[in-house]
Amino acid sequence: MRTQRTGGHHVAEELAAELGMHWAHEAAGIPRGVKPVKRQWWLDFEEPIDLHDTGDTGVALLSRLPLKDVTRIDLPWQECQWRPRLAIAATITVGTQDIRIFNAHVDPHAAVDGQLAQLEAIAALTEKTTLPAIVLGDFNTLSKQKCIETREFLEAHGFTTPFPTGTATWRTTVLKMHADWIFVRGVEIERWGVAKPLNVSDHWPIWAEVVVE
Repeated sequence: MRTQRTGGHHVAEELAAELGMHWAHEAAGIPRGVKPVKRQWWLDFEEPIDLHDTGDTGVALLSRLPLKDVTRIDLPWQECQWRPRLAIAATITVGTQDIRIFNAHVDPHAAVDGQLAQLEAIAALTEKTTLPAIVLGDFNTLSKQKCIETREFLEAHGFTTPFPTGTATWRTTVLKMHADWIFVRGVEIERWGVAKPLNVSDHWPIWAEVVVE
């Protein structure tokens, strides 16, 4: 959101305007002047933001349908105090059916238990709604074990996903990992895929067509 690396653009707002969509955004609230701790070498490239950049980052939802009951979800984070992690939730109405959507950006630096603690904060809120729910986003499951345990965790909470564990959604020049997921409860996914021809990011966009009864 208006960082130097985005050229001062508010990406969510401008994308929504171009696409004629509704949008909601929550800023991470990066601490100003807090120097990043030493990280794993293979994550050193991750979204560098200058210590005194007046912009911010965060998570957003874009929808052709109006978004209501928008909720910020602060996730527990310990590994990188300089980079808060959060999720955003909102409700859309399809026909006569309300659906609760949760979009998360999980900490890539955390070990498996740290990532599951962040997902637990989201799962706890899904348990409080009787609506069908969709949990999606960048879960940063950059190892086989993280993929397996993340899937098992959400399946234990009643969610399913059609994406086979190990589906490549994130890549470097040499690595391909399964970082991004879509899980549903109370609705069915009819078709899904990974838009690999799109190379505008280190992530390939993932998509799913959801059937509402």
